[in-house]
Amino acid sequence: MTKKATKPAQKPDAATPDISAMAAMMIPSNTAAAKVWAAMMTEATRFLSQRLQEDIETQKAMLNCKHPAEIMEVQSEFFRTAVEQYSGEAQKLFDMMSEATQTTLKEKTSGQSRNYDDLPL
Repeated sequence: MTKKATKPAQKPDAATPDISAMAAMMIPSNTAAAKVWAAMMTEATRFLSQRLQEDIETQKAMLNCKHPAEIMEVQSEFFRTAVEQYSGEAQKLFDMMSEATQTTLKEKTSGQSRNYDDLPL
């Protein structure tokens, strides 16, 4: 009998940031950013889950095709829908980021502004 070779445990690369450590640092200092990050991850997970389900449905439809023309029709519909959905999702995530940036900027501004005329010479 031969022994199975076991892979040595891989050490994390020093150049690779620890995501959990980064998240832990981000949450206490900026709860608004943490909330937006969590909302974006939730949205991305929902979208990917939906897309995977549609991929499975497309595979089923392709398996039921009898002619090459039917396969081309299913594929073209699949790609058209995928492009529309990915574009819409990218726009939705961009809007979420833009809104979060505006909210953060509003929270961080002092509310006091200086005019250049009030500086003593």
